[in-house]
Amino acid sequence: MSNLTPSENPAATRAQTIVEKLLHTGTVTVDELAEQFDVSVATVRRDLVELEQRGRLRRTHGGAVPIEPLLYEPFRYNSSFHEQMDRNLAEKRRIGLAAAALIEPGETISLTAGTTTTQVTRSLRPGANVTVVTNTVNVAMELSQRDDVRVFVAGGFLTGGWFSLVGAATAQALSQFFVDKVFIGVNGIDAQKGLTSLHPEEAAVIQVMLRQARRRIVVADHTKLGTVATALICPTAEVHQLITDSGATVAQLAPFRAMGIEVLVV
Repeated sequence: MSNLTPSENPAATRAQTIVEKLLHTGTVTVDELAEQFDVSVATVRRDLVELEQRGRLRRTHGGAVPIEPLLYEPFRYNSSFHEQMDRNLAEKRRIGLAAAALIEPGETISLTAGTTTTQVTRSLRPGANVTVVTNTVNVAMELSQRDDVRVFVAGGFLTGGWFSLVGAATAQALSQFFVDKVFIGVNGIDAQKGLTSLHPEEAAVIQVMLRQARRRIVVADHTKLGTVATALICPTAEVHQLITDSGATVAQLAPFRAMGIEVLVV
C-alpha cells in the first residue's frame, strides 16, 4: 500500500471521497463516481473492492452502501436498537463528518457512548493517526481494523445493548488520560438545565471525560436541543462547541450562541 498522503495519491483521495459521500448519502453508484472523478468504471470498481476489503463499505450491484459491522448481528431482530441507530441517521452522518474534520493528526480524543459518536468514529479520515480513548465497546470494535488509530478502552460494567462501560473502575481508567478533544453524545442539551443523560452511571463517566479534555464538543441532532433527560452531566456553559444539523431553528440555537458556545450547523 502506498505511503503517500491522500493529497499526493489520487487513489487515496478517491477512497476518502467515496467514504465521505457514502456517509452523506447512504449509497453511491459506480457510474456517478466514474463521472465525478473522470476515471473509468473499472478504476472505480477497483477502488470499491479495496475499500470493501478494508471494511469501509459493502459493494452492491452497480455501487456500494455503508457497512454495518458484524458487531451488531446479535441485535438484528432488536427493533428498539435499530430504531435508535436509524433515527435521524442522515443528520447524524453529517454531524459525524463535521466532527471528524476537526480532528488533527497526532491528537488524542475521547468519545462517549451514543449513536452520533458512533458516526464520528465511522467518519475518521484514512491515515487519521490519532489515539481514541473511550468507554464504549462498539467504538473500539469499529476501529479494530484501523492501523492508523490507537484505541484505549476503559474497563467496567457493561450496560445492556448500548455497549457502554460504567462504574468506578471505568472512571479511574479514564482519569489517567488527558485528551485534546472529547466528543459528547447526550440525550438532551438545554441552555439552562445543561447536558443530560438518561442514565446516572453514564453521566458520571462522561463527567470524568469532560474534566480530562482540553476542548469539549457536543454532537447532537436537532431533536436533542432543549430536551432535558434524567441525569445532569454538566452545565451547558462548560462546553466549547455544539455540532448539530440544519433541522435546528434559529430560536433553538440562539440560547447557546448567547452563552458564547461555538455552534456549527451541518
